[in-house]
Amino acid sequence: MTTQASTSTLSKDLLASVVVFLVALPLCMGISIASGMPPTAGIITGIIGGIIVGAIAGSPLQVSGPAAGLSVLVLQFVQANGPEMLGIVVLFAGLLQLAAGTFKLGQWFRAVSPAVIHGMLAGIGVLILVAQFHVMLDGKPIGTGIQNLIGMPGALIEAIQAGDHRLEAGAIGVLTILTIIGWSFAPKAWRLMPAPLVGVIVAMIAAAVLGLADIHYVDVPNNIWSTVAWPTPENLARIIEAPIFIGAISVAFIASAETLLCATAVDQMHSGERTKYDKELAAQGVGNALCGLLGVLPMTGVIVRSGANVDAGAVTRASAILHGVWLLIFASALPWTLSYIPISALAAVLVYTGYKLAYPKIVPTLQKYGTSEVAIYFITIAVIVATNLLAGVVVGLVLSLLKLLYAFSHLEVRKEEKAGRVDLYLKGAATLIRLPMLAAELEGLKPNTHVHVHIDELDYIDHACIDLLTNWDRQHKTTGGSLEIEWEGLTQKYKQRSSLRARAEATGR
Repeated sequence: MTTQASTSTLSKDLLASVVVFLVALPLCMGISIASGMPPTAGIITGIIGGIIVGAIAGSPLQVSGPAAGLSVLVLQFVQANGPEMLGIVVLFAGLLQLAAGTFKLGQWFRAVSPAVIHGMLAGIGVLILVAQFHVMLDGKPIGTGIQNLIGMPGALIEAIQAGDHRLEAGAIGVLTILTIIGWSFAPKAWRLMPAPLVGVIVAMIAAAVLGLADIHYVDVPNNIWSTVAWPTPENLARIIEAPIFIGAISVAFIASAETLLCATAVDQMHSGERTKYDKELAAQGVGNALCGLLGVLPMTGVIVRSGANVDAGAVTRASAILHGVWLLIFASALPWTLSYIPISALAAVLVYTGYKLAYPKIVPTLQKYGTSEVAIYFITIAVIVATNLLAGVVVGLVLSLLKLLYAFSHLEVRKEEKAGRVDLYLKGAATLIRLPMLAAELEGLKPNTHVHVHIDELDYIDHACIDLLTNWDRQHKTTGGSLEIEWEGLTQKYKQRSSLRARAEATGR
C-alpha cells in the first residue's frame, strides 16, 4: 500500500515537474533579456531555484526562479553599474535573506501593507509592459517608465511607416499574445501545455515559415556556463559604495516580500504542508547567494510557476527539484534550439505578464478596507512608474505608517444635547495623543447634567483616557450631575487590544 502511494506520488510530481519546466523555460529567458542579461543567466537561476532551493525550501510546492518583479530593478542597476556588479548585489542580498531567516524575521516581511505589495506588483507590471513593448518591436527600452510609456505610440508609428523588420517583429509579438489568450479556450486536456510556451512555439513556426530572417533571435552560447562571472576581490570591496549597498538591500527586501506573498498564496491553493516562513526565507538566501557567486539573476518564489505546479497535481517538493533538473538537461544538451526563438515572442510573453500584473483586479478588495488603501495602492504605482521601484515602495510604506499613526491618533467626539442630558459619541482611538481634546469636551459640559458616553464606535482606549473619564465622573457627581458609560465594555476594549499586542510580541508577528 505504501509502495503504491509512493509510486502514485512520484508520478504526480513527475508530471507536474514537466509542466513547470515548460512554463519556466520561456519565462527564464524572457525575464533575463528584460533584465539586460544573457538568456542563459535566467536559466541558471531557474536551475538553482529548482534543484537547490527546491530541496531546502520552507514552502514545498512553491517554485523559485527569476521573477518579472525584479527585472525592472535589475535592469536599472545593470544599466547604472554594469552587469559585473550584479553578482555582488545578489550575493549580499542572499546573505541578508539568510540572516533574516536565521534570526526568524520572516514574519516581519509579511507585515508590509497589502496595498503596498499589490501596488508594487502592479507598478512593476506597468514598467514591464511599457519597456517590453519596445523590445517586441525589436527595439530597446527608451529610459524611465514615463519615457517608455510616452514613447509607445511613436515607436509603433515609426515601425509601421518603415515597414521593416520592426513591423515583422511586432506582428510576431501580437501573434504570440493572441495565442496565449486563445489557448485559454482550448480543451482542458490540451491546457497541460502552458500557454506561454505554446505562444512561443507558434511564433517560432510562423517566423520560420514566413522566412523572417531580419528579426532578432535569441543569442545563446553553446555552453550555458560561459555566462558565469565569479566575483573579483575588487568588485566585492565595492559593496560599501552607497548605490551597491542600497541595491543589495532593495533586492533582499523586494525578493523577500514577493516570495512570502507568493508562499501565502500557494498555501491557499492546496491542503498539504503549510509554509515555514523563516525556513523559506533562509532557503531563498542560500539560492540568491549562489546566484550571486555565479553572477546571474536573483530569484524569488514565483506565483506563475508555483500555481502551475499546484494545478498540475504536485504533492511534494520533488516536482520543484525535477523541474530544475529538466532545465539543466535541456540547456546543457539542446541550447542550439533556443536560437530559433524570436526575441519579440519572449517580449510579448512579458508584455502579457505585465498586463496581468498591472490590471487593478485587487481594487474592489482593497476598497472594503477603506478608500485610503486604494489611494496608497495607486500612489505607489504612480511613484514607481514616474521615478523608480525603490522610491515607489518607500513612499507606499511611509503612507501606510502615516495611515497607522492616524488610525491610532484620530478621535471623533460628537455631542448631542437635550433637556438636562448630553450624549457623547466616541469614534476612533482614544489615546494619550487625543486626551487633551477629550478633556476639553468633558470640561465644556454643563454641571448638573446627565451625560451618556457611547463607546460602540470606539476602536481602542488607553489607560490614560480611562483614568480621565474616571476622575471626571467623580468630579461631575459633585456638581449634581451623573455619568452613564459601559465601564466593563470600556475596560474590555483596553484589555483586548493589550492582549493582542502581547500575543503579537510573543509570536514575533
